[in-house]
Formats: sequence, structure tokens, C-alpha cells
Amino acid sequence: MTYVFLHGFSGGPESWDAVATALPSDARVVRVQLAGHGAAPVSVEGWDAEVARIDALLERERVEDAHLVGYSLGGRVGLSLLAHSARFSRSTLIGAHPGLPDAAARAERRAADDRWIRVLREQGLRAFIDAWEALPMWGSQEALDPETLASQRRLRESHTAEGLAHALEVLGLAQMPATNPSALRVPIQLVVGERDEKHRALSGALAERLPRAALRVVEGAGHNVVLERPDALAALLASPEPS
Repeated sequence: MTYVFLHGFSGGPESWDAVATALPSDARVVRVQLAGHGAAPVSVEGWDAEVARIDALLERERVEDAHLVGYSLGGRVGLSLLAHSARFSRSTLIGAHPGLPDAAARAERRAADDRWIRVLREQGLRAFIDAWEALPMWGSQEALDPETLASQRRLRESHTAEGLAHALEVLGLAQMPATNPSALRVPIQLVVGERDEKHRALSGALAERLPRAALRVVEGAGHNVVLERPDALAALLASPEPS
């Protein structure tokens, strides 16, 4: 099986290390670095351009009949990629928002992202990371060991302020097209942490709209199941697909 991994905002290909090492030894792993991330970030013109860029990358890698795995931002991009490309036979999406329902919600989210963009451009990367890591949604990570948290911090610090600002501008939730369930025919696991109440509700509602989906709740985890429970996530990747 080929696994294609899409990381979350301010993460990177390394975010999947603990999950990838738990996969079967014959698994092929393709990790994609999203636009705006890394020390030399790629810039794209918009959401659709990023989806097309990733599909072209996977074409060069000769990826077919693959299992698409995306977390948060990567899960949102994954929803569009599943609708865009036929190279996937299955998907697991973790903490993935299905998109905002109307113009008012998009405007509100765009304003929130603009505030983060100003922090990045006016105060710099470390000030942004300090504020980002103080958000209540990461409270479930307080019990993680210090080295795991330090590793996550180093990964965030490996980006550039302008790169993450660009990612928010072109890949923020306000830029995401609303999910069209009828375009998603492959089996999809929607994975969410037990303590992530917002995304439990969103994923539960999305699962009811998708033709072939199952909702999996990971005990004890918050939003970042990839970081908090890589063991449970690896087991889900090997589980039978939704019918």
C-alpha cells in the first residue's frame, strides 16, 4: 500500500515520523510539504493551484491506488484532492473541517486569519508560535513528554514568517471550497480526538453526508491526534476500510 501524508498548518513531513515507522515494513510512504511551509517555501496562487500542484507531484511519483492521509489543514486539502484526482482508493482524514457554509462565516474567518498574518509579518515567527501554542485547542498536549513538545516547537521554528503568512492567505479555511459529498466516492475514515469537541461535531455531521464514511474517535486525544496518539492512528490506518 502507498500512503500519501499531508501535514497540518505549521507542521511538515516530519510530523508523520511516529506514524510512518509503525506502518508495515513494505508500505510506501510519500510525504508532501504544503505551500508556505519549510525553510524555502513554495508559493501558489490559490487553493486550486495547490491542489493541482500536489496532484502533479504525485503524478511524477507514479502514485496510484493510494491511501490519502491528511491532518487538519492537510485533511482539508485532502478533501479537495479526493474530488480532483482518481489516484486514491481510500482516505483517512484527521480533524478535517469540511469548509464554511456561507459568505458571512468566510468573512469572519478571513478576519481572524488576517490577525495571525499581521502577527507573523509585524512581530515575527517566534512571537506567532508563542501565541499559537497558547491557544486552548492545544490544552490536551500538556501531558505529553517534554521532548515531543520540543520537537514540535523545532519543526514550527523551521518555517519562515512570510511562508506561514502565505499559507494562511491561500490555504486558510476561508479560502477552502465547501465539500461536495457526492464527489467523494472512496471509503473515508474521519478521525477525531475525544477531547476535540468542535471537530467531533463537524466530523460527525460530515460522516452522515458522505456515501462511504466512518467516524473514529481516539480516546484521550485532542485536535492533534498525529502528535498525541500516533499509535492509535497507525492502527486505524491498518484497519478495514469503511463499507
